Amino acid sequence: MSLYSFVRDFNFDQAPRPTRELLQTCLLDILGVAAGARDNQTSRILRQYAVEHYPPGALASRLLFDGRPVHPLGAAWAGGFSVDSLDAHEGHFTSKGHAGATVVPAVLALADACRRQGRDISGEELLGALCIGYETALRAGAALMASAPEYHASGAFSGLGVVCAGARLLGLDEQRFRHALGIAEYFGPRCPMMRLVDHPSMLRDAHGAGAHAGLNALLLARAGVSGAPAETVETSALAAHWHDLGQRWEIDAQYFKPWPVCRWAQPALTAMTALQAAHPQIVGEAVEHIRVETFHESMRLQGHTPANADEAQYALAFPLAALVARGQVGPLEVTGAAIQAADILAVSRRIEIVEAADLSARFPNEILSRLTVTLKDGQRFASPVTAAKGDPATAMSALEFSAKFHLLAGVSLNQARRQALERAVAELPASADCSTLFELLFQIDASQPMLAAHSLEIAP
Repeated sequence: MSLYSFVRDFNFDQAPRPTRELLQTCLLDILGVAAGARDNQTSRILRQYAVEHYPPGALASRLLFDGRPVHPLGAAWAGGFSVDSLDAHEGHFTSKGHAGATVVPAVLALADACRRQGRDISGEELLGALCIGYETALRAGAALMASAPEYHASGAFSGLGVVCAGARLLGLDEQRFRHALGIAEYFGPRCPMMRLVDHPSMLRDAHGAGAHAGLNALLLARAGVSGAPAETVETSALAAHWHDLGQRWEIDAQYFKPWPVCRWAQPALTAMTALQAAHPQIVGEAVEHIRVETFHESMRLQGHTPANADEAQYALAFPLAALVARGQVGPLEVTGAAIQAADILAVSRRIEIVEAADLSARFPNEILSRLTVTLKDGQRFASPVTAAKGDPATAMSALEFSAKFHLLAGVSLNQARRQALERAVAELPASADCSTLFELLFQIDASQPMLAAHSLEIAP
């Protein structure tokens, strides 16, 4: 099946039932992350940036969990940045990246713009577009890794998924579709990811840039702008990444994060959770020393005394210390005042992180860590080599996904709205339109803090 045929003809009910259910889990998971990130510094800055620099015109979308209207490109920028600012979204092994943090905010922005122009979109149609976006973004990422294997940010490939999802919603013909793919790939942000790991900042995994690049490519192609062929899609050497489209699902191979921190820190947190469950005496004030043995990339995270939320989430020591000191790692443990919290920092300074050659040799096929915890009274506990919770082989349960959603979204949404969101996502396949979901996502919150507008000064 050609890529265009898949985009044009695929219906959501054609995906296997487990894949459809997982896609709905992906959507709710991303919405939980977006709600958990709503009030952090990055999200507030980018929403105000969108309001000031992307005013609504012929097309208008509302900002996620905010409600103010902006141009869809602004909504995509802000939505991608916001989801990316809380590092709890799902990921994918082969692409070494993420799809949902780009695809979901971009597709929601485009769908909202379509609805505001009077077009009804059913729940099944929205899920179908998201399914197309996820699947094609992940395959584009795997193809890009095979052809340009340096570690680049996810925005480098995820914009192609936005094009595929958006082409379905907009009904692009094949010529414009291929131009849009080429534009999105050409303008895709191939950001050097390890630079961000070594120097964490709000730029993160370039999901805002990928969402913008994907929607921008769609609008340019629809306006008649041509693009060079997308090599990750049209090169014969990479055809193996596309030949079984619609038969095998990369969506099924995704992992999920129980905690809002870098994927490479998750095995250590998983190991600590098991140790604490078996030995409840492992608490902050009792710890003398924690030794983490892990693979090289994870060892590079370090992060004992982060200066900001970005450094705290691209760290290993600090979130591990938060888990020991406070018993959980949610948005409030890796943002805001927690960054300077004495109880977390006291444990963080007692953590040693070293590379283990045997674990580095198993990366990237496996990401593994092991811990040794020594208490002040001399007790010592060691974990086995541990994989991250949330991999396909260590999948989270429905109850664990729900608990994560409420933990993250609970920092900005009340219980009634969270429960309504869960129901709306669960009921999407049978929904004649998306009005219930969109009302919950885009209603204006009068209590939302507003940033002061900044004037743009241009040097003479």
